[in-house]
Amino acid sequence: MSRDYTEYLDRFVLCLDEERFYDAHEALEEVWFPRRFEDDQEIKLIKGFINASVSFELTKRGRPDPATRAWKNYEKYRPLLEAFTSVNTPYYQRLSRRLEFMREKRLISL
Repeated sequence: MSRDYTEYLDRFVLCLDEERFYDAHEALEEVWFPRRFEDDQEIKLIKGFINASVSFELTKRGRPDPATRAWKNYEKYRPLLEAFTSVNTPYYQRLSRRLEFMREKRLISL
């Protein structure tokens, strides 16, 4: 049975909207870190979202090469959206679209 991570996801999105990308990373790290060694697709997808926010933070700090690597990690885990179903799946799908839109809208070069 999957867990409802809405509280953490809402905090993640709020931080993204405020361009506090490091804080966004921290919001989901609370979910990911205790479970990081589990072979769980949902936790790996969350790791991907964390990498997306790290990529934005690195871009903001003028570090394009590490930002590109972090974004590629997001892309590595993104296909997991189709690999499992949880109570959070609709939120994850919206969040993925939002992250990709943010990347395009802000013309973040990765």
